[in-house]
Amino acid sequence: MNKKTVCSLLLAVFLSIWGTASVEALTEDERNNIQIYESLAPGVVNITSTVLERDFFFNVVPRRGAGSGSIIDSSGHILTNHHVIEDARKLEVTLANGKKYNAELKGSDPDTDLAVLKIDAPPKDLVVIPMGSSENLKVGQKAIAIGNPFGLGQTLTTGVISSIGRTLRATGGTLVEDIIQTDASINPGNSGGPLIDSSGKMIGINTAIFSPTGASVGIGFAIPVDTARRVIDELIEKGYYAYPWMGASFMTLTADFARALKIPVERGVMLVEVVRNGPAHRAGLRGGNARAQVGNHVLLVGGDIITKMNGKELMDADSAVREIRRHRPGDRVTVHVVHWDGGSSTLSLTLGERPRTGR
Repeated sequence: MNKKTVCSLLLAVFLSIWGTASVEALTEDERNNIQIYESLAPGVVNITSTVLERDFFFNVVPRRGAGSGSIIDSSGHILTNHHVIEDARKLEVTLANGKKYNAELKGSDPDTDLAVLKIDAPPKDLVVIPMGSSENLKVGQKAIAIGNPFGLGQTLTTGVISSIGRTLRATGGTLVEDIIQTDASINPGNSGGPLIDSSGKMIGINTAIFSPTGASVGIGFAIPVDTARRVIDELIEKGYYAYPWMGASFMTLTADFARALKIPVERGVMLVEVVRNGPAHRAGLRGGNARAQVGNHVLLVGGDIITKMNGKELMDADSAVREIRRHRPGDRVTVHVVHWDGGSSTLSLTLGERPRTGR
């Protein structure tokens, strides 16, 4: 055996031992990260949207945006954010294997910032991201984000759940509740990708960051997967999610306003406008009919004041919206009302389906 052969054998043995040692040197947490990335990264897609805009000279020009999404079944449905696909004229999905497909928008819901797309890809190319639950999440448990930040392709970042039960406002101004906060890095392009727990199940959909720079500073937010479970089927079947509707607009009644307006209750929700022939109007509720100035505020006053809904005290307008959204169109709710001109009553009304004007 010549010297060159001996050296080659020794090198092979060394590399074999070094490789084995390096694998053995991995921590349990590192092995968990690697296993999750290798098994689930193929189920995370890149979404490219094309939006038409006008330039400085009012010419129509295309603008391309990018985000991420999760394959949620073998039929080719993909879960992402509404803001990733909003106003898009064309949607293209790129799988981890590099294959590209034109995507059909099945449905979207601005109120939860969620959307579902569909591609016609062979099932063998579709790795499904399993859904877990966001009901019993704990602050401090591991959180993994997989996505395509800055268009760089499949990227994994890790962190913990920093807080739960956060509330954000969607683009339409409505409240999105039970938001998950994490310090796993979420950057532009991560939106719509999955937030995953240590068991390899999706617990959230990455949606936004709080940052003065536009890049991650360790405060990221994800829509809880249980919210997605609630809306996905309707988005696929109907193209939208049907929200319950009372047919009235609310204003928070504060103690200061109550004293200034000489109202016999200090807390509650004042009805500002009641839609004619809507659920509240049919139940006999009344909206404001006069304007009054309190300090720097001009208020539409004279409407009924709801203090309780289904026996729960309403402290502000947001609490009324939250209580209504716990129901479905067609459900009956009971409201305790203090009337502007004196007296009180308890009324029952049937919630309608919120109109979809302009969509």
